[in-house]
This record gives sequence, structure tokens and C-alpha cells, in this order.
Amino acid sequence: MTDSSQDFDPESREEREVAGEAADDRSDFLSLMGHAYRGELGRTTSWRTRIDRTTNWAVVMTASLLTWAFSSDSRPHYVVLVGVVMVTVFLGIETRRYRVYDIWRSRVRVLEENVFANALDSEGVEQTNWRELLSEDFREPKIKTPIIEAVSRRLRRIYFPLISVLILAWGIRLTVFASSSNGIVQTAAVGGIPGVVVLGGVGTFYLAVAVLTFYPSRRRAKGELQSETDTTNWK
Repeated sequence: MTDSSQDFDPESREEREVAGEAADDRSDFLSLMGHAYRGELGRTTSWRTRIDRTTNWAVVMTASLLTWAFSSDSRPHYVVLVGVVMVTVFLGIETRRYRVYDIWRSRVRVLEENVFANALDSEGVEQTNWRELLSEDFREPKIKTPIIEAVSRRLRRIYFPLISVLILAWGIRLTVFASSSNGIVQTAAVGGIPGVVVLGGVGTFYLAVAVLTFYPSRRRAKGELQSETDTTNWK
């Protein structure tokens, strides 16, 4: 009985470059693209699940904290501000996950636009150098979404409404449960921190969040299915 492993030499050029033969064979190449698409789609789905998990944590934490904060007059108002800090932490975690997720999603979109869409309706590829783009990205994966853009997108989708609800609830907590002897400024004090400093800090933070959320900027990440046509090159 012949041992087939003796016929395989991993150091030979033919074995090392075996995948390169698929570039010149149409059927092999299309089969390879199908496997690549399934693999990248699996990665995309996995990271999408991680993003959704962080969002669920933030929503559940916000709902639980607001329920507790308004359950009694004795609840300290600054607990709601702790919730704002926690939601901001979740935003940071989700921003990092979104940037990694976009690596795989952008590859899936390139395959869908230039292979599958063209197979269904052969009007031409969206990017003439799509094979080169994919090859470079497979060799040296790069994060394509700038951090400011990623933060802005996550704020716009979920975190700006959550932060707005928390800050609005904090303001209501100050006004409704404030004692008659103290005004809002005095009631907003936290320990040795004067109320005016707390109000100023919260106002500055919310203004910065609003600017990040609505500041107009050209999208650099690869467009999604529901997005308008983006003529920006994939970089």
C-alpha cells in the first residue's frame, strides 16, 4: 500500500503555490470565492452578535437603574450619573467591536457587489480592482473605520438615545425630588463637588456627545445594504 503523504512536499514550489492555479481557472476560482464568502459571512455574523450583546447590556442596565432610581425619594440622584458613565463604557467597548466587525463586513460587501451581483445581473463590477483589494486585505487586514466615525455611528444608532434618556431622567430627579429649602444647583451637588460644577460637567459632556452624533462627515467605511450608493474607494 502506497503512502500518499510521501508524494506531498510542502517545501516544493508547486505545493506552496497550489492556490495560485485557481486564479487562472474560472470554475476553481468561483468555487473558492463561494467558500471565502461563507467564511467571511460567518465572521461577520459572529461579531454582529457581539455588538448586539453589548447593546443589550446597555439597555438592560439603563432600564434597571432608572427603575431603582425612581422607586424611592431616598435614592441619590448621582446614581443616574453613574449609569451615564456605564453606558459610556459600553459605548467604548461596542466601538472597538464595531471597528473589528467592519473588517469582515467590508469583505462580504466587496464579494456581494462584484461577484454575486454581477452574476445575477451582469452590468459590470463596482470596483475593477476588487481582486487586488481583497488580496491585499487578506494579506494585511486593516481597520477601515476611523474611531470617530465608529463612535458617531454607534451613538446615532443606540447610545445617544440612551444617554439622552438618562440625563433627562437625572434632570427630572433633581427637580421633582429636590427639597424646598434647596434649589436645583444645590441639589445637584455630589459630596464635596459643588452643584454648579456637576451641572456644568454634565452639560459639557452631553454637548460633546451631541456633536459627535450629528457632526456631518463623509463615510469612509464600506457602505451597508441599506445605505445610499457610496462612490468612495474602499481603503
